[in-house]
Amino acid sequence: MSLRIFRGIAEWRADPGVARRGTAVAIGNFDGVHIGHQAILRRVNEYARSTGTLGAAVTFDPHPLKVLRPEHAPALLSTLEQRLAWMDELGLEAVLILPFTKELSQLSAEEFVAQMLAATLCTERIFVGDNFRFGHRHTGNVALLESLSARFHYSVEIVPPVVVGGEIVSSTSVRLAVTQGRMDEAARLLGRPFSLTGRIVAGTGTGRREVVSTLNLACDQELLPGRGVYATETRIGGRWYQSASNVGVRPTFDGSHVTVESHLLDFTGTHEAGAMEIRFWKYLRGEQKFPSAQALKSQIETDVRRTRAFFRHLARLRRARQRA
Repeated sequence: MSLRIFRGIAEWRADPGVARRGTAVAIGNFDGVHIGHQAILRRVNEYARSTGTLGAAVTFDPHPLKVLRPEHAPALLSTLEQRLAWMDELGLEAVLILPFTKELSQLSAEEFVAQMLAATLCTERIFVGDNFRFGHRHTGNVALLESLSARFHYSVEIVPPVVVGGEIVSSTSVRLAVTQGRMDEAARLLGRPFSLTGRIVAGTGTGRREVVSTLNLACDQELLPGRGVYATETRIGGRWYQSASNVGVRPTFDGSHVTVESHLLDFTGTHEAGAMEIRFWKYLRGEQKFPSAQALKSQIETDVRRTRAFFRHLARLRRARQRA
């Protein structure tokens, strides 16, 4: 990872490679780093390369609502580690992670500009969407940013929103698509398939004994896809496998807790521990209770055939794009 990560103001100010260097900055939670976020971060990169400034992002951990109004905090699409990895892929040079506290939330919009943008980041240009809000009680907006720009020697660039299907792309719209199982729509909004990461954990063993073998995922993410079966790809041991994955309570076996499990196609080994990631490509069917394990096994065989057909179709589309 070439992205330079600073966990707090003290780390930023202590590093001579960034301290007192002019920056091009975007600020936000960047949950999911969807295509709207990507448009802003790419403008940061373009400006930084053309001017020799440092291309940077400022983000918060935890999400501000988890501190201020936890009952209203959204289930997050991505972990902090995922956000950082995607920012690195975009070519961003640095990210400042501000630990979000009630003390930080008390900063007025003007104090945030003075202390963070001016004194700490030496901001030359800030890139925001037109609905950007900041400061205590969200009293700061784009108009205030622009009114303070002359005093603090920066400029403001408003990046137009990205619109898909007539709607502005947002983390909220991605969450809705994911929870409704619209994984193709989620992928369009994210610019990549929605994915869950975590660790392999032991299941009950019922599926392996009576139906098919699966790997169970203890998820890092807070937001799960809607209950059902999906055509997915699962990564274990550094390799991707086509897979059919279930999100649900396993009603055929009278389950009561939501689990995420993947049946890997063309995989003959065993994995009982380690890292695991699942990419969700297509919703296949809803979760249902079957009269017997054999009936469930028969349905899973159908799910596997549909999964293979989906990936054959995806491969054909990719080859067609390469020829175009």
